[in-house]
Amino acid sequence: MKKIEAIIRPFKLDDVKEALLESGIRGMTITEVRGYGRQKGHKETYRGSEYQIEFVPKIKIEVVVEDTLAEKTIEAILRSAKTGQVGDGKIFISDISEVVRIRTEESGPAAL
Repeated sequence: MKKIEAIIRPFKLDDVKEALLESGIRGMTITEVRGYGRQKGHKETYRGSEYQIEFVPKIKIEVVVEDTLAEKTIEAILRSAKTGQVGDGKIFISDISEVVRIRTEESGPAAL
């Protein structure tokens, strides 16, 4: 199994959600996060004063899928989250050794 974490632009969340549903991905967890990478923040003007925004708001999506669905999941995220601009985000892929569903105590792929 693989855990796929994607850091994306907030306005792309609905597009990514729809792409994942179309790809057969049934569940996801999202978190509102803040950070910076090469973008190093940006400047905004409020009431005539300019100030630096160091940590840019992003959305973190976490999905755990069977190995056979990992590539399909990554492609769906890439296709739906990409704008071609700096700040589109990143995708991280990790191996998951075990999953247990709390309600039924099922484990492995059946717990997904």
